[in-house]
Amino acid sequence: MLDSAYYLRNSADMFADPISDILKLMNVETLVTGGFSAGGAWSLRFPVPDKIKFFAVVQGSCWVAIDGEPAPVRFNTGDVGLLSAPRAFVLSSEPGLPPVDAMTVFAGAGTGIATLGDGQDFAHIGGHVLLDAASGSLLADALPPWIQVPAASSQATSFRWLLDQLVSERANDLPGAPLASAHLAQLLFIQILRAHIQTAGAMPAGWLRALGDRRIAPALRLMHGDPARAWHLDQLASACAMSRTTFALHFRTSAGVAPLTYLTGWRMRLAERALRDDDTPVAVVARALGYASESAFSNAFKRVNGKSPRTYRNNFHRPS
Repeated sequence: MLDSAYYLRNSADMFADPISDILKLMNVETLVTGGFSAGGAWSLRFPVPDKIKFFAVVQGSCWVAIDGEPAPVRFNTGDVGLLSAPRAFVLSSEPGLPPVDAMTVFAGAGTGIATLGDGQDFAHIGGHVLLDAASGSLLADALPPWIQVPAASSQATSFRWLLDQLVSERANDLPGAPLASAHLAQLLFIQILRAHIQTAGAMPAGWLRALGDRRIAPALRLMHGDPARAWHLDQLASACAMSRTTFALHFRTSAGVAPLTYLTGWRMRLAERALRDDDTPVAVVARALGYASESAFSNAFKRVNGKSPRTYRNNFHRPS
């Protein structure tokens, strides 16, 4: 991670993509874990997931009833859902059918693909999004409890191909299929995020909403492209073709924090990763992130995290 901090500091002339930076920071990994086909009347209840869960309808349609939501939602062929809240849910051919335990059904499937009835009416594929235990909350806390991206939406044009390929990889058992499926699932997750970000105006203020705001995108790219640089408000405002006052107001409205507060927060995320992942001296981490002294960095780190860099590292590496 420290190497990454040096790289970012020296790469301001290269294209920076904040969402890629954040997903890399959290070690996002998307896995296809199973699926099922169904025919006739059916209903499955899934337990509370311990990870972000995604699923897609690849044939037919179903109803999705999520605990805590007022009513079931219909999913049609090509629709994709993302569940980030720890809530149990029911998939069914029609609302109100008594559900059976999904884990019992899958336990007898062996391959992870179960069949209910004749399996001719409906097909589903699902999986999990794995996040770094220490930094994954950055994404998990920014997402709504659940997201539905309809196949008919303008953002879902690429979903059909990805879903077709996922089904093909799992059905044909070709060499390299697990790796190919993992990459396809990762692309599917990124497409879901893109679709969600494009509705940024409806999201609460935060970094995820900010990433969908085209007016401040140039400033975000500058800060992520060279986080160690001592950026000034007028430089960032100029990159966005705004006055300082207009830029500062618009950035805070979208991101929930002032521009330079966002920059400090991103630096601290990079610092946390460096402190967790290796034993590089704190002074070196400080220089890599643009601080003139270890004490200046330590003060900034403690303001954000409530503890010094050394205490943070020691606590993280303390034997359990």
